[in-house]
Amino acid sequence: MKRKKTVLAAVMLLVALCSGLSCKKTVKDDERNGFLAFRFDGNPRELSKVSQEMPDTNDFLITVTDEDGKTVFDGIYCDIPETMEVPPGSYGIYVRSEDFSGIAFSSPQYGDEQCVVVPPAGVMTVELGCRQINSGIRLDVSPGFLSEYPDGVLFIKAGGKRVMYAYTEKRIVYFEPGSVSVVLYDEGKETVLLTRTLVSQEILTLKISVSENSASSNGIRISLDTSRVWTNETYLLGDEGSKGSSYEDALTVSQALASVGREDVWVSGFIVGGDLTSANASFDPPFKSASNLLLGPRSSATSRDNCIAVQLSAGDVRDALNLAEHPEMLGRLVCLNGDIEDSYYGMTGLKSVSDFVLK
Repeated sequence: MKRKKTVLAAVMLLVALCSGLSCKKTVKDDERNGFLAFRFDGNPRELSKVSQEMPDTNDFLITVTDEDGKTVFDGIYCDIPETMEVPPGSYGIYVRSEDFSGIAFSSPQYGDEQCVVVPPAGVMTVELGCRQINSGIRLDVSPGFLSEYPDGVLFIKAGGKRVMYAYTEKRIVYFEPGSVSVVLYDEGKETVLLTRTLVSQEILTLKISVSENSASSNGIRISLDTSRVWTNETYLLGDEGSKGSSYEDALTVSQALASVGREDVWVSGFIVGGDLTSANASFDPPFKSASNLLLGPRSSATSRDNCIAVQLSAGDVRDALNLAEHPEMLGRLVCLNGDIEDSYYGMTGLKSVSDFVLK
């Protein structure tokens, strides 16, 4: 009986050891690095209710942190690798058009914030939003208010800070989402006329006037201009219809991809490759073909996705930019003038390129 127990114990120990080895192998497999890939979502030609132009997404600030809060990347979008190798785990992604805090005129902030999980040996593609993330307010002050309070001063107050709002001011004041107040300072006295709580992406326009028979603050009327209240709207890249008329106002690669059919337009991007075929492209020298280029949204692009193919016809542009003769052009930012067509080597293409400007 004692011998049977000893044998049974040995078998159980062997099973336990085998199980332990199996778990260790699984853990090791699970610790294989994965990859983070980034791109902006949405149609860049989609219009919003504001006429402001979005800043170039290449210049957006992007911060990537791991689950311990350690910064993995902190810089501008065009400098981040197209695929970033990272250990598996959770990552925080924070992208914004500019750093913003406090309160300021004409300072819309766009961006997105996400938490993603990267699987072992897998690729997590992060679809970055491009939406307004601060709030705004604009006042429409009636002539009657100016007559009744010629020495009065209006302020917009938010987050413990404030800015003066002139009676003739037309710009929007932006602030971090939360409580905002309209304050009147007159004859040495401050009066809070109105307080509202605004969320991100919300812009509020208020009409301020006075009752006909009263010059006191009790006679002040504030009404909501419903044509100027934009709540939970997606603020994308704005109307690109007039963009691209000059190299100073060139379309980005992402905007060009959504502008098929436009002619004599300027497009700005990074020279990231060449030697195009219907299914492939080369991203590393040496290059053989002088007749085409691949223009990417950032200098680190290593995939045809989100890039535009460029036809280099014989002439000055080809002589100056082709990678076969000028491999030093790889990674350069360039503006090209041409026609955007739906297919060139199986991609959206820029053809009939007639001029260029190196940046």
